[in-house]
Amino acid sequence: MRAWAVVEAKKPLQEIELPTPEPTGSQVLLEVTHAGVCHSDIHIWEGEWDLGSRGKMRLSERGVKLPLAMGHEIVGRVVKWGPDAEGQGLAVGQTRIVFPWVGCGTCARCRSDEDNMCLQGKALGVFQNGGYATHVLAPEPRHLVDPGDLDPALAATYACSGITVFSAINKVMPLAPDVPIVLVGAGGLGLQAIAVLKAMGHRRIVSVDINAEKLAAAKQAGASDTVDGSGEGVTARITEACGGPVEAIIDLVNGSATARLAFDALTKGGKLVQVGLFGGELTVPLPVMAMRALTVQGSYVGSPKELRALVAMAQGGKLPGIPITREPMRNADSALQRLIAGKVTGRIVLTAEAV
Repeated sequence: MRAWAVVEAKKPLQEIELPTPEPTGSQVLLEVTHAGVCHSDIHIWEGEWDLGSRGKMRLSERGVKLPLAMGHEIVGRVVKWGPDAEGQGLAVGQTRIVFPWVGCGTCARCRSDEDNMCLQGKALGVFQNGGYATHVLAPEPRHLVDPGDLDPALAATYACSGITVFSAINKVMPLAPDVPIVLVGAGGLGLQAIAVLKAMGHRRIVSVDINAEKLAAAKQAGASDTVDGSGEGVTARITEACGGPVEAIIDLVNGSATARLAFDALTKGGKLVQVGLFGGELTVPLPVMAMRALTVQGSYVGSPKELRALVAMAQGGKLPGIPITREPMRNADSALQRLIAGKVTGRIVLTAEAV
């Protein structure tokens, strides 16, 4: 198979040849047709995460080995499968969304369909080859979801940006439709979050970003309010837009600056859900945490059951799409560089040449 892989950290992706996997056990081999380019890919390409005063978390120390085909928003066609996958509804040529946040497959979390919480994470596109390639290997048929008549390029985004925001939103719900929910970041995740909230019937959606073009896209997508996140006084602008301190904030950037301004905007009993991986740290005043009964909670992607629920919502026509830019797979490196430069609205989705 061919792959557009990270061969060396922070260097251009290279087109390389790799052995095409032969599925064993319950594994399913798919031919990749679509692969989303996610902001997390930037950190994987850089080879490290910023932990603030704790230094760097290097992916090589976590078992990531190069060369690596990134890409964890994957749609593909079923090619073949291992003997243990017989009788599980597979057919050659089926189009399927691939759940990428796989774990060991045997622990209680994995067997409960919560693979993303497995302590031995083996995510596709991170710890094993993902969608920036002609083929990908799914561990089990249960990691495949039928997109039905959904646009496969949009459906691919549900495997990461979709279930990521769906899972985060579920952590602040239930809230009345007119209670403001603040979304920090109006990139691919932010627009996807607006779509999910609108599908849930939520009306007060406040989008915060430093980029005027992205704020305009958020407004067009259905945000009730937008807030300029640049410069000083961002917390004051958020509380003004919301009519006071906020019950629920989802930080889709999650850098030191955004985490602090979001924390400072919380009302008594408020919750900050941290999603993004921009990096840094948040120092919180401990007496304030207790006296104001605040909650700061991390949210890591989503589970297979959340992906199935989200896709069902989309198939029911309740979930509006986000802006998609299609690029041939051979443009993987230039697409990644555009994302790094902040020049992407919505999502770039790489496509196989024959699509």
